[in-house]
Amino acid sequence: MAKTSTTTQGLRAAIERSGYYPALVAEAVEAAIGGETIRSYLVHQETTFDANEVRRHVTVLVLTGNRFIVSHTDEQAADSTSPTPYATTSTESVKLGRISSVVVSRVVSNPESYTPGTLPREVVLTIGWGAVSRIDLEPAACGDPNCEADHGYTGNSTADDLSLRVSEAGDGPETVRQALAFAQSLSEATADITR
Repeated sequence: MAKTSTTTQGLRAAIERSGYYPALVAEAVEAAIGGETIRSYLVHQETTFDANEVRRHVTVLVLTGNRFIVSHTDEQAADSTSPTPYATTSTESVKLGRISSVVVSRVVSNPESYTPGTLPREVVLTIGWGAVSRIDLEPAACGDPNCEADHGYTGNSTADDLSLRVSEAGDGPETVRQALAFAQSLSEATADITR
């Protein structure tokens, strides 16, 4: 990453603030970005509870002029493959033209008195580019309640490559703002590609 960019410095600072193996995460993200200019980013650190273990994850989303980059780092406890705890970092680089959907779901309190510009209490950002799809199937039926024929199945296929949830209570209002700003930047970038 170019050290002169304010956006680059902001990304580096956000990775450091996450406190989650910042040197490892920053190196993976920097390698994926290469020399491109960063247009927008989002760093999301999440703690989950898995049986008797507490696990942390960090996801870094970066938008450049040509690509959408996803970096995800997980920590793992010692297991049969490693006598010591370890972390796994993966990055995926997606050309902007491949992004097929950007879905932003906002949860607001007291919608009857909502004031434009009020921060939602929760945001779910779902981005699809065709690498992973979810298929929900159910038995098809006809209108006859006495029919016993096999009508096959019906269902929906949904792009489900990445879904990220941030909340004001869990992540703080600044992370919610950043998620909304990143989603808007990504939506605008993908709209520019189709024009």
